[in-house]
Amino acid sequence: MLLLGIESSCDETAAAVVKDGRQVLSNIIASQVEEHRLYGGVVPEIASRRHAEAISGVVRQALAQAGVTMDEIDGIAVTYAPGLIGALLVGVSFAKGLSMATGKPLVPVHHLRSHIAANYLAHPDLKPPFLCLVVSGGHSHIVKVEDYTRFKVIGRTRDDAAGECYDKAARAMGMPYPGGIALDKLAHQGDPTAYPLPRPHVEGSRYDFSFSGLKTAVINRLHNAEQKGEAINKADLCASFQATVTGMLTDNTLLAAQDLGMSTLVLAGGVSANSGLRARMEQACREAGIALYAPPLPLCGDNGAMVAAQGYYELLAGHTAGTDLNAVASLPIDQE
Repeated sequence: MLLLGIESSCDETAAAVVKDGRQVLSNIIASQVEEHRLYGGVVPEIASRRHAEAISGVVRQALAQAGVTMDEIDGIAVTYAPGLIGALLVGVSFAKGLSMATGKPLVPVHHLRSHIAANYLAHPDLKPPFLCLVVSGGHSHIVKVEDYTRFKVIGRTRDDAAGECYDKAARAMGMPYPGGIALDKLAHQGDPTAYPLPRPHVEGSRYDFSFSGLKTAVINRLHNAEQKGEAINKADLCASFQATVTGMLTDNTLLAAQDLGMSTLVLAGGVSANSGLRARMEQACREAGIALYAPPLPLCGDNGAMVAAQGYYELLAGHTAGTDLNAVASLPIDQE
């Protein structure tokens, strides 16, 4: 079964063709990162316009690279939630039009579900149930994947997402967008014990996260040093920050896995590309005797292949939509 996947939730216009939810035949991405770097972050209006300009060509390229025509496609999967509403509307509108014109089933896909599905493309032996840490610029969730289309949120951030915390801390240190990548690189040159930073806990919840206070602590550290005329070793501060964030993510996820008796852990989302998080999780899982899976770096960010992969399982489950499908800016991963 061949699925065409379309993704436009943020600043990547992407399309891909995937066979049986596991084999990538094509994966085309038109990135806007260089343009948004001028503004220090994603500008929603610009993102929407660039999606509208690029989406038709990206889909054509995906079909051509896969060597197939729309007649051979069995379903059209599209990200409909969550994300920037204007950006989502471009992908959803295009997919609806393509579905109407071709008669192919329209398959709505939740963005976080597709990030988890990116792992199916790289690990043929991976099957639910498992526990997944989904970390990105907008989300930080611990999710129990009960089946390919059944999910249960075990823990989540109560304020900032881990990726957002990374980007804001990096911006405060004068790093270019996307700051999380630059911070990760510089952290390798620093001492992770140089700057003690708080590790916020959510009272009454063993698995939830809170990153807002940590972000504020980094900003205050920088401001106080500036006011006193003191020098800040940015590499040390990056290393200390990264050790704190990855420690929080790893500790809560391992605690949930042990409490739930889960023997398999999965990483997903843009921040799953972070080298510090990968190393920390690998060590913790090795010591706990837990199998760890993570997507290859090219599949960590937003892409059409992950949408097509999850779309395959949604289609098998009968989850299709009609012309009344609309984009949704915010939607829980476990809501049908």
